[in-house]
Amino acid sequence: MATLQLTQIYLEPRQKAALQKRAKAKGTKVAEEIRKAVDAYLAGVTAEELELLDAATRAAKLHLDGMVTELEGVNRRVDAALEQMDRIRAESPMAHYAVKR
Repeated sequence: MATLQLTQIYLEPRQKAALQKRAKAKGTKVAEEIRKAVDAYLAGVTAEELELLDAATRAAKLHLDGMVTELEGVNRRVDAALEQMDRIRAESPMAHYAVKR
């Protein structure tokens, strides 16, 4: 890590409490969270953009979860159809000639 320089800043009590809570939840230090926020600010990322990105990410997760559920249902139906085909083949008089999967 690069050499760090001590910089004193004044925070509102709610800001400091929120930073402490965030750092504790992430297993980091308050100073690291502040450096990350400064990096985002310097990169031109606004709080509004982060909120929009967060909302879009949550919406995408909901859609993906729905797709997973739908695909699981399709897989169950395909498996059931394949099992039924296997049973029909096994009952067929020509079963001993059938190619096994």
